[in-house]
Amino acid sequence: MAELHTCTDVAARYGVEVITVWDWIRKKKLGAVKIGREYRISDDDLRAFEDARRTIPHT
Repeated sequence: MAELHTCTDVAARYGVEVITVWDWIRKKKLGAVKIGREYRISDDDLRAFEDARRTIPHT
């Protein structure tokens, strides 16, 4: 099973506030799974998020 990260983990990774991560999820820029009242983000979703923002396509 893939590791799931909290919004706090993702915010720390990118140096942003947790509310920014919530906004990315709400705007469907970042995929997430809602478990109870909290979101969890998979490694695959983080990779897709980063790939979508590359200035030069990854080959």
